[in-house]
Amino acid sequence: MARTMSRRYEESREKVDASVYLPVAEAIALVKETATANFDETMDCAIKLGVTPGKGDQNVRGTVMLPHGTGKVPRVAVFAEGEAVRAAEAAGADRVGGEDLVEAIRNGWDEFDILVAQPQMMRVVGPLGKQLGPRMPSKKAGNITDDIAGAVASLKGGKVEFKMDRGAVLHVPLGLTSFSAEQLEENFRTLIDAVIAARPASLAGRYIRSITFSATMGPGVKVDVTEFLARRAA
Repeated sequence: MARTMSRRYEESREKVDASVYLPVAEAIALVKETATANFDETMDCAIKLGVTPGKGDQNVRGTVMLPHGTGKVPRVAVFAEGEAVRAAEAAGADRVGGEDLVEAIRNGWDEFDILVAQPQMMRVVGPLGKQLGPRMPSKKAGNITDDIAGAVASLKGGKVEFKMDRGAVLHVPLGLTSFSAEQLEENFRTLIDAVIAARPASLAGRYIRSITFSATMGPGVKVDVTEFLARRAA
């Protein structure tokens, strides 16, 4: 059965020419214009990379502190013991525990967005790997660390992870569409710098294939990547 688009979406899509690639500032302005839902939508960025997903040495993944955050504060649960428990709580963790937290998650508790763990706690967290899947704490994401307080504070303050999917695409939130155009552009440029810095050494050829912005309920707006191909040798 064909999917029926809402009138609001169709009206927004009429404002976007799918064949046109816009400079960053113009693309952001158009996304803000087409964000007409009755809630504060998130502006998302999709970056198509010229890597081979099946090659381990071309896996692109990293973290970045967006200068203006995402507009949403994640719920952070922490696996910790000893002094780190109090440090995590002081840093704003939503829940801190050890084997009790493991048991809660095993029994279906999932009121969290991100998990952080002390390295020594992974011995009790490990069995949750199959259940948690990509939400499992990761060293590459900085979520397995001795600096529990620092990790929690960073996540609450706007740190986001970027990790490509099976189609070699990164999907990263840039903030709420109610942010100013300047804030969204600063967040984007911080993100793109981090993505370029994460370019695999083994990659030959074009790294950034395309960039698309969109609001949660809006159409995609294509971004002109010429700047990143030339000025940043992307």
